[in-house]
Amino acid sequence: MILDKATMQPSLKSSAGFHHNQKVRGLMSISPNEELLIHFIRQYDGLSKEELVKFTHYSRSKINRILQSLSDKNIVVETNKSQTTGGRRAMIFNMNGKLGLVAGVYLGATSLDLILSDMAGKMMGRFSEEAFVKDGPVVILDRICDLLGQMLAANGFSNENLLGIGIGVPGPVDFLLGSLIYPTIMPGWDQFPIVSYVHETFPNAYVVVDNDVNMMAVGEFINGAGKGTNNQIFVKIGTGIGAGIICEGKIYRGTCGSAGDIAHICVDKNGPICVCGNTGCLEALAGGPAIANLGIRAINEEKSTILQKYYDKNKGQLTSVDIGNAAREGDAVSIEIIRDSGRLIGEVIAGLVNFFNPGIIIIGGGVSKLGNLFLSSIRQAVLKRSLPLASSNLLITFSDLGDDAGVLGAVNMTMDTLFLAQPEEIIR
Repeated sequence: MILDKATMQPSLKSSAGFHHNQKVRGLMSISPNEELLIHFIRQYDGLSKEELVKFTHYSRSKINRILQSLSDKNIVVETNKSQTTGGRRAMIFNMNGKLGLVAGVYLGATSLDLILSDMAGKMMGRFSEEAFVKDGPVVILDRICDLLGQMLAANGFSNENLLGIGIGVPGPVDFLLGSLIYPTIMPGWDQFPIVSYVHETFPNAYVVVDNDVNMMAVGEFINGAGKGTNNQIFVKIGTGIGAGIICEGKIYRGTCGSAGDIAHICVDKNGPICVCGNTGCLEALAGGPAIANLGIRAINEEKSTILQKYYDKNKGQLTSVDIGNAAREGDAVSIEIIRDSGRLIGEVIAGLVNFFNPGIIIIGGGVSKLGNLFLSSIRQAVLKRSLPLASSNLLITFSDLGDDAGVLGAVNMTMDTLFLAQPEEIIR
């Protein structure tokens, strides 16, 4: 067992650098120095030797040795790209796209998104469809495996060419085991062996399972609004509410993997009963269904003819999107609902800002489509309730990647895991 030197607790890596839920696939035997170069090359989509010297503070001769080793392992290649530095053309080193393929899977409560990518980050295919997690793990995972197989075949590859699969799921995950633990909206998924089940179809793939919000946070950190900011929080507001935390450039999961579960922070002791059994949780008052229910209440009280129009159009249903559309039409009730929801979320985020001091807060998820009124309400509450020092340089913005954040994060998290270094000591 590897122990973390700081905490003297079991590390998240096995003795081969991989998590305990599966064996090393034998692909990525790399050193810590090689891992560092791979990190920078992936983060900046290719770098020259001079740039690697700058970022790592290694000597040029050391960079040459590491690049040669990575080249010998077919992990890194010189590309046709080049840049001018002082009159000379500097070659750019990038990941070898021919090394293998990685898939990203993002499973929502009612949707499924997949992408197929090579190791250089080139997207080979994307697919989305309606799916319901309540159908259970066998139905959903069989569909995922079938779709990935079709995507591979369409690009001329077999299942054996898939070296990694990242799966984001809407529930709490034991990251070491790769299993969901007591997911409230996913009957039948509790401790289901997702990793071993997927391995039956893709035997060469390293499978990474994590909470959907963590996947989205990684996606924004690598490819989106959070790029270049090492301390940030991604807040997903949809059917549920959750936060993904990037601390010093790495996803932070906490002791048991439940870090960022802000949905059940109490914001009103006299509020409605939440699905968790407590009263006044943030999710019960400001999640997508809660926002829609406030609109339905206004309709029943005959306070909004505009919302009534959307309700009738949708044959007796209302969503948070309808609330946003009504607000854009000037509906006073909808504007008030959005402001109140944004304020509640902002007050909770203010506590996170005071505690964690992030450089950026990124707002994503379906409810974020309520628009700028929603974002400004969150901002106002955060600035009002957080300390001036903590918020003086704080950026609060919408997600850049939108619906792609989760699947891109799944790909990047999987590649992070594949390119972990082999530990040199038992006690680090």
